[in-house]
Amino acid sequence: MPMEDSSLPQDSLFLGFDSSTQSLKATVLDSNLNILATELVHFDSELPHYKTKDGVYRDTTVNGRIVSPTLMWVEAFDLILQKLSKSNLDFGKVSVISGSGQQHGSVYWNPGSAALLSSLDPGKTLVDQLGSAFSIKESPIWMDSSTTAQCREIENAVGGALELSKITGSRAYERFTGPQIRKIFETQPEVYHNTERISLVSSFMASLLIGAYSCIDEADGSGMNLMDIKERVWSKVALEATAPGLEEKLGKLAPSHAVAGLTLSTPGDLAISLGTSDTVIVFMIIHCFLICPHLSTWSLEGHVFTNPVDPENFMVMLVYKNASLTREGTFVIFSSCAFFKAFSNSLISMITLDMRNHCAEKSWDVFNKFLHQTQPLNGMYVCVYVVIFAYPVGFHRYILQHFTGDTLEGLHEKEVEEFDPPSEVRALIEGQFLSMRGHAERFGMPAPPKRIIATGGASANDSILHSIASIFGCDIYTVERPDSASLGAALRAAHGWLCNKKGNFVPISCMYKNKLDKTTLNCKLVMPAGEEKLVSKYALLMKKRMEIENGLVQKFGRN
Repeated sequence: MPMEDSSLPQDSLFLGFDSSTQSLKATVLDSNLNILATELVHFDSELPHYKTKDGVYRDTTVNGRIVSPTLMWVEAFDLILQKLSKSNLDFGKVSVISGSGQQHGSVYWNPGSAALLSSLDPGKTLVDQLGSAFSIKESPIWMDSSTTAQCREIENAVGGALELSKITGSRAYERFTGPQIRKIFETQPEVYHNTERISLVSSFMASLLIGAYSCIDEADGSGMNLMDIKERVWSKVALEATAPGLEEKLGKLAPSHAVAGLTLSTPGDLAISLGTSDTVIVFMIIHCFLICPHLSTWSLEGHVFTNPVDPENFMVMLVYKNASLTREGTFVIFSSCAFFKAFSNSLISMITLDMRNHCAEKSWDVFNKFLHQTQPLNGMYVCVYVVIFAYPVGFHRYILQHFTGDTLEGLHEKEVEEFDPPSEVRALIEGQFLSMRGHAERFGMPAPPKRIIATGGASANDSILHSIASIFGCDIYTVERPDSASLGAALRAAHGWLCNKKGNFVPISCMYKNKLDKTTLNCKLVMPAGEEKLVSKYALLMKKRMEIENGLVQKFGRN
């Protein structure tokens, strides 16, 4: 595409929203792709009448059930529009609006809601007009892990976990939308049958903007256990295994030209989002997925999604539930020994901010002080964070005996009960990223990656970034805003304008080619790669960590 065709209209603005777990954010870009305005609505503090904690309800009567009030998201949208208006944003200059939403979360619309959406009165608030629009008032979200039975039912119906993974990119996961829908069908059949449309959070937000039901985009649809990711259509087999009449309730899929977060444009790039969950995203060329000889072994963990900014390719995603809550809720227990700590997802979800407040003096400064005062590898005293997907493996700490950092020969581990606060903090951080590296390399991530692009709130923490650079052995970059999802949504608004102008998909790089350093999108080097000798020691430790994880899986995990 000629460069003259890729310019954006002067004086135009591009608005992006991010509906995340704990807040709703907005970012406005100008035609030079620089940030003009930002706003945020924090659910707990600004909408306290919903009585959420960290943006969610944790149901104490149903193990693993975690939901969010759907109307809270609607009212947050009202509020953020008011904030943007008070900031003197000229809405008349906004050419395109785009958005991103927390993945897997679902919204259930009552019959007649399409008519409500099409007749919205701009003189009234959305929350007042849509109070009766939803057949289920509390939306299941990605943190929910109450659908283990439904996961097994869906896998069995399609011929097993591996078969489902080959079709949809993932085995059945509790947080995915398909198992959530099946649970509603089984436990509330009348509600399911009376639901006119099911949206994801991203398509729900788009529906509020367009005044009609919005299609689910292909990239977000990849995270439902319902889509054939190779053909980019709903899978008939997966739909039938989930619930009757589901395709009509989901509506059509749409190309992903309008929804994205941070863009990875080069094979070998790795993104790590450090937010409510820690997420690893790897750009992957198509043949790595379709003909990988190891597909039968590694496709049962993590996820393969369609790439939202490249319709020919895929991306790999590894998700660590409640990661920022885990860091904030770290058990800081005293020790003087080398150790590994394994957490299961289900136990991680129980760790709350109260633990950080109790054990780390309610302070990130104390957390960082603990991290600073300990040496990398904890002076050969190390804790590794092991994620056993959706299984209650529990907490495990090990003393590593005779670990020199040069060889695993003669190394023995001994399980112990507790450790000191500084070592616990160091070990928790190192353990999380050793886990990420180990699982990403199973997917074929190059070692080391070409670079890491760190996003999310914790990407502003230099102590954490230093550990990542040493564990992965490559340079770390960040974008201007730690909360990059709304920035990515605004960028995709601009990208959508270009695609519409051209009449088909346009590479997103056309917008910033030869001028990236003059835009907000420019990545800044914030941490050079770790020392080679230290990186080598972490590589050895990672092998030991994976060995311990495999043992825990065999002992406690599913077949």
